[in-house]
Amino acid sequence: MNVVRVLPLLTVLLALPPGVRAEGAKSYADMPVQSGGAFSVPVHSIKDLRFRNTIHQQYDFSCGSAALATLLTHHYAYPVSEQDVFREMFERGDKDKIRREGFSLLDIKGYLENHGFQADGYVADVEQLVKVGIPAIALIKDSGYYHFVVVKGLRGGRVLVGDPSSGSRAMPERQFKELWVNRVLFVIHNKIEIASFNAEQDWRAAPRAPLGDGIYRGIADALPKRGPSDY
Repeated sequence: MNVVRVLPLLTVLLALPPGVRAEGAKSYADMPVQSGGAFSVPVHSIKDLRFRNTIHQQYDFSCGSAALATLLTHHYAYPVSEQDVFREMFERGDKDKIRREGFSLLDIKGYLENHGFQADGYVADVEQLVKVGIPAIALIKDSGYYHFVVVKGLRGGRVLVGDPSSGSRAMPERQFKELWVNRVLFVIHNKIEIASFNAEQDWRAAPRAPLGDGIYRGIADALPKRGPSDY
């Protein structure tokens, strides 16, 4: 079974800091106010944000099952756990090979077909995902290791990936292409109408550095101003 189709384009598709306390799954920061007292606002750590829409892999060789669970749960409204995906693909696959090398695109394709999704790999530019509006699974080589990630979005020269080992993160498009192993995008092509791509909730995990916006300048309107008699 061939899961990669060589095409020039996707033509088939077109720890908590001081002042922060935790309650259950949420954390709160106590914010003092000028008139006395304080109010609480919910806060989230960077790690929480990164794994909010990316499923964390449980084993060294399970990035494939975690990437697939992320794709289905957060991009196709088909909730499934990494454990369930792992169990089914492991039982159906070559167990010794999976232990040595992890899951393959063939394993992922087989799982998707069993659940009503049609998927294939295409040699294409990552920009094509924006035109079609669908996410993809891609293979990268990062720090010497081959690794599956979900391409969640592309905007402003940055690629947003859901990395099962480190969570959602954005990188320059040039850097992504350097890490991208075979220029293959593995995509689901029979449910385009429900696919989620470039979603604002995903990009919240990787905001740009707020250069020039570190200080809320509107606060000057609320500060007391000195008069001539104050000097």
